[in-house]
Amino acid sequence: MSNHLALIQQTQSLIAAGDIVGAEYALAELADTEGDHALMEVIAQLPSKDVLAVIREYDSSRDSVVNLLVTPAQFARALVLEKQYKDLTHTHLRGMVNGIIFRDGADPLEFLEAIGNLEGGSEALANYFAEKWSRIEAFARTGHFDTIEDDGDLLSDDELRASAYVRPHITQEEVADSDWMELAWLLRYECRDLFIEMLLVLRAKARAHDLGLGDDEEAEEDDGKFETRDTDRGKATPVARDPDEELAI
Repeated sequence: MSNHLALIQQTQSLIAAGDIVGAEYALAELADTEGDHALMEVIAQLPSKDVLAVIREYDSSRDSVVNLLVTPAQFARALVLEKQYKDLTHTHLRGMVNGIIFRDGADPLEFLEAIGNLEGGSEALANYFAEKWSRIEAFARTGHFDTIEDDGDLLSDDELRASAYVRPHITQEEVADSDWMELAWLLRYECRDLFIEMLLVLRAKARAHDLGLGDDEEAEEDDGKFETRDTDRGKATPVARDPDEELAI
């Protein structure tokens, strides 16, 4: 156990220094020498922000042992913190979600249930779908993702809730892309309440954007601040930092 404590401290130090690759390598070495169970014990003891720092560096060209072993509850706790990186393109968010929720042998619904049980879960999903808002609205209204089939009117909040239990127009197999379409399908037909909550948050974000309000205004309510510095393999997506920490740097 003492070795594990030393590894936890090493991992946190590497993450704080921006060496995400080094942190992940140290964790992978533990799995190689002591097995997956030992790594799972270490992941369980890492703060969620540090788990996030590693898993958001998803790379489809290789397997990450951390991504393969993180549990739905651990993933959900990390996911709700992701907005603090202020990645306006949400590229890391989408890669991380797709790579973990749709990993081999995983049950995506377990992950969605864990996300839905946390405050901030629906907002994280709204950020995931932010660039697909019009197509998600079309899907909510017509059951298809093609915006051409939508007449342009949004369902009211009451109509959205009333439409929750309509039968699917397309099957999951037709959208089984391990990407946003399949995730939207699972949400609408398997996690209906979470889909509605996510879409209402997404609408609120769209309205705020139209009013010229950005994420900065929303972020002012967040108290949690990351201590990590450069991430994204050494090229930082800025994280929210404590002003005192900025001065210290």
